[in-house]
Amino acid sequence: MIKPLDQKQIDISEKIYDIFQVSYAVEAALLKCEDFPPLNRSVEAIQSSKSTFYGYFTHQSIAAVMELEENPNHIHVRSLTVDPKYFRQGIGFKMLQYVLDNFSAELISVETGHDNHPAVQFYLNFGFKKNKVWMTEFGIEKISFILTR
Repeated sequence: MIKPLDQKQIDISEKIYDIFQVSYAVEAALLKCEDFPPLNRSVEAIQSSKSTFYGYFTHQSIAAVMELEENPNHIHVRSLTVDPKYFRQGIGFKMLQYVLDNFSAELISVETGHDNHPAVQFYLNFGFKKNKVWMTEFGIEKISFILTR
């Protein structure tokens, strides 16, 4: 079940933080990156975010978190993180499908590390198109994808 999360509540922001930590640690390893900016995000930064958060619940615990920047014509997926205990169970697919089914924005965008091959393939399989590739100031090559409807 997917439900909105109120990240302003400390217990919720701590759960989001925990999932970000374990999920982004996997991405940092894939990218061979020692200083991975998403791992430096604090509970306080999550609480003060203007984004909207959604959680995928299984057995009353949060198995995945999605963070969206919502505008009428554009949804930007800031993060789509699944707790590694729940990898390969279709949860990421369900989270992204939730966006497609529940938002009418004409444009959906997302970014990931260029060498995060599982994520790149995931977005391509969903019908996203490569938009651009660039090098960040942290030395991480990123890729953005867009889906227009």
